[in-house]
Amino acid sequence: MALNLQKKKTIVSKIHEISNIALSAITADSQNINVNTMNQLRKDGRKIGVTMSVVQNTLLSLAIKNTSFECLQKNIKGSTFIAYSMQHPGSGARLFKEFSIKNNQFKITGGVFEGKILSLLEINQLADMPTHKEAIIKLILTLKIASIGKLVYTLSAIKKQKENL
Repeated sequence: MALNLQKKKTIVSKIHEISNIALSAITADSQNINVNTMNQLRKDGRKIGVTMSVVQNTLLSLAIKNTSFECLQKNIKGSTFIAYSMQHPGSGARLFKEFSIKNNQFKITGGVFEGKILSLLEINQLADMPTHKEAIIKLILTLKIASIGKLVYTLSAIKKQKENL
């Protein structure tokens, strides 16, 4: 479907708006992935605050101009599927990483976080980074384990003291 100039301007302005507020962006090559699978990926992304779109390369280049994702322009080629993480920087990377494991034809091509292009290793590290909620849960569990350890130590000391009497 051919886009007229007004539709192209609308697409560029929407992507530019998203680029100004997003925390990170991940790009991928989504060729040869069927529509139903892509729709499921989009649905999963909406649940975790990831905005995704397939955009013509020239429009994407125009849209990310003067944003923290401008450095991504060098990597834009072929069919570009882009995911913007809106709530947690690693959401898009995690979503794409899990999806690429299930779908061999889906290839992560690049990523940007804090104005810096990420290598594939850094994208994996971003994907593995815990969310705020996960970090809080880990902290609570650590504190619980530490307090239980102190309780066990105290009870053990009391038992030894009573045995010595």
